[in-house]
Amino acid sequence: MLYTEIPTHRPVTPLLDEIDHPQQLRQLEQSQLTQVADELRQFILYAAGQSGGHFGANLGVIELTVALHYCFNTPHDRLIWDVGHQAYPHKVLTGRREQLMTIRAQHGLAAFPAREESVFDTFGVGHSSTAISAGLGMSLARRYQQNPCEVVCIVGDGAMTAGMAFEAMNDAVAHDADLMVVLNDNDMSISCSTGGFARHLAAIWEKGQLVNIDEHGEAYVQPHPKWTYNSRLHQSATDAADNLFKAIGFDYFGPFDGHDVEHLVHVFNALKKRQGPRLIHIYTKKGKGFEPAEADPITYHAITKITPVSIAPVKKSPPKYSDVFGQWLCDEAAQDDRLLAITPAMCEGSGMVKFAKQYPERFFDVAIAEQHAVTLAAGMACEGLKPVVAIYSTFLQRGYDQLIHDVALQNLDVTFGIDRAGLVGEDGPTHAGAYDYAYMRTIPNLVIMAPKDENECRQMLHTAYDFNGPAAVRYPRGAGLGVEIQQELTKLEIGKAEMVLQCHPEHDEHITILAFGSRVSVAMEAAQQLAQLHDIGITVVNMRFVKPLDEQIIRDLAERTQLFVTIEEHAVMAGAGSAVNEYLAKAQIMKPTLNLGLPDTFMAQATHTQMLKNCGLDAEGIQASIEKVWLRIVQAV
Repeated sequence: MLYTEIPTHRPVTPLLDEIDHPQQLRQLEQSQLTQVADELRQFILYAAGQSGGHFGANLGVIELTVALHYCFNTPHDRLIWDVGHQAYPHKVLTGRREQLMTIRAQHGLAAFPAREESVFDTFGVGHSSTAISAGLGMSLARRYQQNPCEVVCIVGDGAMTAGMAFEAMNDAVAHDADLMVVLNDNDMSISCSTGGFARHLAAIWEKGQLVNIDEHGEAYVQPHPKWTYNSRLHQSATDAADNLFKAIGFDYFGPFDGHDVEHLVHVFNALKKRQGPRLIHIYTKKGKGFEPAEADPITYHAITKITPVSIAPVKKSPPKYSDVFGQWLCDEAAQDDRLLAITPAMCEGSGMVKFAKQYPERFFDVAIAEQHAVTLAAGMACEGLKPVVAIYSTFLQRGYDQLIHDVALQNLDVTFGIDRAGLVGEDGPTHAGAYDYAYMRTIPNLVIMAPKDENECRQMLHTAYDFNGPAAVRYPRGAGLGVEIQQELTKLEIGKAEMVLQCHPEHDEHITILAFGSRVSVAMEAAQQLAQLHDIGITVVNMRFVKPLDEQIIRDLAERTQLFVTIEEHAVMAGAGSAVNEYLAKAQIMKPTLNLGLPDTFMAQATHTQMLKNCGLDAEGIQASIEKVWLRIVQAV
């Protein structure tokens, strides 16, 4: 059925309500699976409306998920979901139906499959293109243990654009591994799929042949109509007799209709009679069954939860940091035709839609290929251009060797706009940008900046772009503070901090707070409260630069400081505070120092505000931590 509205009341789902384990699903007649799929789609629509979260991808795999759990003996057989955007139906069918409304909330279900949550979540995911490697590892391990099982990796066509997926497929053939790869082809990742691989899949479609399988597990070829599906309209077909998957050694079957649950059951049951590496190519529609999502799968990739309509006037929100980046990119490009922009499949999320439309010849979406994105920028810089790489902190981790070896070692002029730095709330630990200071500040030649607000973000991006060498600006997810954004682009002095608050500067007893990035404003709030309560002098410094560190301002303030406090939305270990500690030790400045930041743990999902409170990085927590140490210092005197 095709739905047009998200239900606000729980739908009637009699068959689904009886399924608390896949074994109960497997007891149904095959003819009942269509009804299960329809009830599951209604329930996912309702649950997503209640909780928010990933949406379109989950609607697109309803029938696939039902067929997989019906045919395979999970959890003995292993299902590995690549990325995990599409795992909500899987969670519903594996005993978590009534918990689904808690997904992405504090103490609720994780946003992605998580091993600690369920025995059915065989591998923890969140980043793309890991499923085939993990599945191959499981298959080879079970072979070694002489306890074989079916291993099925469900991978989207977007995730197949990453090199890691092909490395794993190549190795699977080398080992003749018993492994099934389900290629869920919906012509999308988060944005539309791009590149040669997308064209290759289009050529398979245009060839007009379907590799089917009979009930004995034997393959046969039959003609099928030349579908036009999603954005694949009359792409040029190749004359190759084989396709890429067959060429590297996988048995290839499909393409099949991924919304025909009964035929999928036939295919999977038949494929269990074969061994070796097998690829099942299915086509699905992202947002299937919900008309608005089918029409606009990018907007409906994820949704916020439905809230009651308010008649109160809506206050205009400050711009998101990604929007600030996107506007700066357009403004800078208008002034300098050497600017080229690169993204690894995050055009919308990084705020680059406007730039892509205005400067299509200067915009490069390289698909889910972070390593390639970084080295591509290095090559452009070698030719005298000035590439800008827009990338999330958590994804730059995947291009770390390239950042060191290909960019910094050669001191190339590449600018990095690092989005989603710090905690990211409901997406949880897989997407947290908690480690970028640590992994970047050890790299020679690299300048690292962190803005206190959206205007400083704009000016820092200009500063990084103007700098002749590798430079990074890391900024948080979400909206800014609402400060006025100056349109004029102004360079900051490299390595120069600014003093933003002085409370009772005449006092002899003094605390100096060195704050980085998003924690500057709350540090000022905590400082004002402390100064009033304890009648002490407090100075707050917006450090601006993690590297090079403003050592001069630390040295100047040290003489009248009884306690240094560093604050950052980053792991304490090896972070910006550690850089301050290292300088104090090198300069032999012996002062008590308190480092505040993220604890040495992977923090479970909650709202961003809740997460900051939980780790003491809101104003109240900062105040309490400083107060505790300060009182101990005072008592020791």
